[in-house]
Amino acid sequence: MSIAKELIHISAGKAVIEGALTIPSHSRGIVIFAHGSGSGRHSPRNNFVAQILNNSRMATLLIDLLTPEEDRNYETRFDIDLLAERLVAVTAWIRNSSQTQHLSIGYFGASTGAAAALKAAVQETSVKAVVSRGGRPDLAGTSLSQVTSPVLLLVGGHDFSVIELNETALAQLQCPKTLVIVPGATHLFDEPGTLEQVAHYAAEWFKAHLSSEYNSPLLSLDKTTS
Repeated sequence: MSIAKELIHISAGKAVIEGALTIPSHSRGIVIFAHGSGSGRHSPRNNFVAQILNNSRMATLLIDLLTPEEDRNYETRFDIDLLAERLVAVTAWIRNSSQTQHLSIGYFGASTGAAAALKAAVQETSVKAVVSRGGRPDLAGTSLSQVTSPVLLLVGGHDFSVIELNETALAQLQCPKTLVIVPGATHLFDEPGTLEQVAHYAAEWFKAHLSSEYNSPLLSLDKTTS
């Protein structure tokens, strides 16, 4: 399997943001990563997940939704509306690029990036699936009830406060949805084998919803699994 990699620059309003685009041959779809506060395209955890997705013939785009200057501002890091607006601009670029316009689109959000992904998915009906890793979907507010894309929420079993927030968000989502609690994992999924589980669940979800010929066992899960 050949893999094409490219550093790209996307205009988003007055800002120009950078991303790492990876396209395996015969890709099933493309997953755009929305990183959490203080994180970006160099995140080792998201790069690990992206590599697993690439091995599953999913293209990936790890994008810095904030410029370096903006990322130094604590308030901007938590500006969910701004992050969602940037993600919408990135999605439009993906839809219009000759390299990627034929690919079905998914979002992978971590921490505050999950809220941005859910808000953006309401505006971008081209998005076919959303996965949240240790996310704060509750920060998407009233947008939760408007999401139509299938949503997978992944939370560590020892991340107790975030479990509760995800359970509350799950109840507000009206779309196809699943909450998976990864046993023994804390918020960053640093424990041996836990990030691998996240990557496996994400790959299954995206293959099921971005690839018409694939049927994932995750689709039969009933809301909460551990």
